[in-house]
Amino acid sequence: MSIDEILEEMDELLDKSTSVPFVSHKKIVDGERMRELINDIRLNMPHELKEAKKIEFDCQRILNEAKLNAEGIIRKAEERAQQIVSQEAIVTEAKKKAVDILQKAQTSSVTLQKNAALSVAQMLNDAEATHNKSLLDIKRTKEKLQHTLKNSPALTQNPTSVQQSVLQDTPAATTKRK
Repeated sequence: MSIDEILEEMDELLDKSTSVPFVSHKKIVDGERMRELINDIRLNMPHELKEAKKIEFDCQRILNEAKLNAEGIIRKAEERAQQIVSQEAIVTEAKKKAVDILQKAQTSSVTLQKNAALSVAQMLNDAEATHNKSLLDIKRTKEKLQHTLKNSPALTQNPTSVQQSVLQDTPAATTKRK
């Protein structure tokens, strides 16, 4: 269930809840269900973080593959260089070619690593932007809910278990409980 769906279900829970007698703007809300929905939001939040970790893992894998590829190229170059060195007539030429092959392999390895790092950086930026947008949406919804609770004179004078439940699940309250 996505965060938007959970927030929609919270909104519906408020809409379907019954009013307190003689006070139409107060509602009786199923506290257990509201707490379940809030916990569902918490459980769905780390999705973007998991994606960022996966991207980081993929980056490391790509860099390791590039390194192994470069080492294989270097090893082949060294083997080829040894074969050429064994032939006395072309020893000088073989040394030049070996150095050239090694330089090309190292340049290729560096280029591969740079491209992989740039690609992973872009993926991390995208994941971060998605995570920040989701977090901003949650904060806005939470602020609206807290604003509604604060601006209701009856709720301010006589706190209900609903208001206490909502305020207890703020990040500050959650931190205090830990």
